[in-house]
Amino acid sequence: MIYRTLGKNMGEIPAIGLGTWEIGGRDFPDLSRDKEHIDTISRAIEMGYTHIDTAEYYGGGHTEEIIGEAISVFSREELFITSKVWPIHLRKEELHRALEGTLRRLRTDYLDLYLIHWPNPDVPLEETLNAMSEEVVNGRVKFIGVSNFDTPLLKKAVAVSKQPIVNNQVLFNIDDRQPMEELLPYCQSHEITLTAYSPLKRNSLKPSTEKLLKDFAVKYSATVQQIMLAWLLGKEGVVVIPKASKLDHLRLNLEAGSIVLDDDDTRRLDSLE
Repeated sequence: MIYRTLGKNMGEIPAIGLGTWEIGGRDFPDLSRDKEHIDTISRAIEMGYTHIDTAEYYGGGHTEEIIGEAISVFSREELFITSKVWPIHLRKEELHRALEGTLRRLRTDYLDLYLIHWPNPDVPLEETLNAMSEEVVNGRVKFIGVSNFDTPLLKKAVAVSKQPIVNNQVLFNIDDRQPMEELLPYCQSHEITLTAYSPLKRNSLKPSTEKLLKDFAVKYSATVQQIMLAWLLGKEGVVVIPKASKLDHLRLNLEAGSIVLDDDDTRRLDSLE
């Protein structure tokens, strides 16, 4: 496993995490495949996935319950658990209660990383970050960050937070590459890790992109998906959280960390329209 540094040498985060959106439901709980999901997460941890990403919103909280069951037989200290607070819970007291619920469902005493899932313009950012900072002092959260923040809002968060903002989780993949313009350079210069969600493009790729990826897959004896992950992982300070439900896909995603694209190939992928 490869790692990224959080903040100014404050800690490390595994660069390849396990995304859990739609595990145990989308907006509401779905209990129909719990046993399968618990087994998949357990097998993933055994395979080397020590970084698990989730959110209180996923499956109406049920995703956290599934993860809590799966991780209960593993050493908590060897895992890196990230969860996110939903925008309707960003007031101080509501955030504290939301975190209590998350910890209860995950069966843990603390989170390694706690993120604001989406910004809420109706709640002062300083109030939310003060509440999150209190949880760092209380020991229920190790690090704090944000998700879906553009560069101006991230700058504001950095300015008003009492604790360092160490992470911003955003949509970032070979086709959705807006972070490269301004956000990623800002994060790199301020030692903020950038977590790419949906790193494997969910919908069809542009034909030109797909052709180049297939060419590189042959060159590097890899899959197209592995090249997509390797391109992201080749960027300073970037973490990926692909989701996979099949063991062979989990293994292939993890192995993408060992693929290093040469500079010319990286530049060709960087320059795609």
